[in-house]
Amino acid sequence: RVYTDFGLLTADPAIGADAADLFNSLTGCCAAPLSYRKLLVAPHTLREGILSRIEREIERHREYGDGCIIFKMNALVDRNCIVALYRASQEGVVVLLQVRGICCLRPGVPGVSEEIKVTSIVGRFLEHARLYYFRNGGKEEVLLGSADLMPRNLDRRVEVLFPVEDLSLASWLMRTIIPVHLEDNVKNRMLLPDGTYTQVPREPGQPARNAQEWCVSHRAEWEGQKRNAPQKS
Repeated sequence: RVYTDFGLLTADPAIGADAADLFNSLTGCCAAPLSYRKLLVAPHTLREGILSRIEREIERHREYGDGCIIFKMNALVDRNCIVALYRASQEGVVVLLQVRGICCLRPGVPGVSEEIKVTSIVGRFLEHARLYYFRNGGKEEVLLGSADLMPRNLDRRVEVLFPVEDLSLASWLMRTIIPVHLEDNVKNRMLLPDGTYTQVPREPGQPARNAQEWCVSHRAEWEGQKRNAPQKS
């Protein structure tokens, strides 16, 4: 009720096996795997997993023109990831980033990052969720987890991203939760090309939209959605 992480309860055998391999390596029972079935795990596979998906979105956009990337995280510092997002923008991929804290990427720079928009919400609750979305030609991919895109997270920590493969849950995240946060016009601040922030403008007559207050007032609806979601056999 008072925190904003995303989590997943799952009986997926592959994710369970990945989690067992990961924790066995952490306890010293066995060597750390260099690859996993479904998880992206730092320091071995996470950065490359993100970079390969950005590249996949670029290739898709070159052919069909429908590339879209949405990231929500605490910090964006990693040079390789920033350069890849610049490349995506230069190819025309729409890139929407919500970065609560430090962001070393500069959006809206002509010829470099014109297709990138960066916002930040700082409100009553700690914005702590990490979400990585790739449109992937309509076969949408949603990853949740613990990792920000920073060298300390990708190179010097054990961090995990996991896929949300249940279509009802992934759709709820992308059609409801993420738009609510991106369309916040009360606490949302927009990063400008010069590195300063400005309040997201509210159109005349547009109602106030506070993402955190919306999540609190709609929590029963959210819980009901989860209870009523169709389950995979």
